[in-house]
Amino acid sequence: MRLIVLGCSGSGPGPGSPASGYLVEVGGTRLTLDLGNGTLGALQRHLDPWSLDAVVFSHLHADHCSDFASLVVHRRYHPRPPFDAGASPLPVHAPAGAHDRFARAYAPTADELAGTDLTDVFTFHDLVAGGARTIGTGDDEVRLTAVPVVHPCPAFALRVEHGGRVLTYSGDTGACPGLVDAARDADLLLCEASWPHGAANPPGVHLSGREAGEHAATAGARRLVVTHVPAWYDRDELATEAKDAFDGPVEVATADAVFDV
Repeated sequence: MRLIVLGCSGSGPGPGSPASGYLVEVGGTRLTLDLGNGTLGALQRHLDPWSLDAVVFSHLHADHCSDFASLVVHRRYHPRPPFDAGASPLPVHAPAGAHDRFARAYAPTADELAGTDLTDVFTFHDLVAGGARTIGTGDDEVRLTAVPVVHPCPAFALRVEHGGRVLTYSGDTGACPGLVDAARDADLLLCEASWPHGAANPPGVHLSGREAGEHAATAGARRLVVTHVPAWYDRDELATEAKDAFDGPVEVATADAVFDV
């Protein structure tokens, strides 16, 4: 598996990166994990969006899903599509309610919404706790498992498996056992770290750098990549916190970085 960072800025785009979004490649199978502000443009530096096999969303906060509306335009109105998007709708795997959320984000008026349910170019599949599904076919097939985590809205950590290798993406989460379950023995844990440890941070929203390291250590992950650091915090400081709690390799996500899993 290969992980490509489309954007990694927490809570919104920053001066050096779009918001959250990642591309996973396994041979001919390609899927995105989240599509936050600015990530569709970044995706096009690495891949023709028509080559995607699926888009997956950890949760439905804007910094993780707002570029979906632009993907709708791309699939509906591209002047030279390589195939009929209506005949081959793109699967969307997301928390329940995504269909309505994305239709309302795309259509600004009630009249337009009435005629725009997006199913002309997408199919929608609700993520289910612990439910595994496959994306791709043959030797390039990947297994996707969603594990509920703690956040102010329904949210999932995403476990992607292929050929005995495991990539886990935390999405957004506060400290919780669900993230440990999703990251158990992962070869790479892509984990949010949104603020310094010990500050007056509200519970059940995000992780500190230290908590990211603690979850990686408890899960037995082999490698940790810290992501989702807001522009107003120092990503190297949060990575140092993670290193204090995790003995394995700790790296920092940056826009366009590539990680082999």
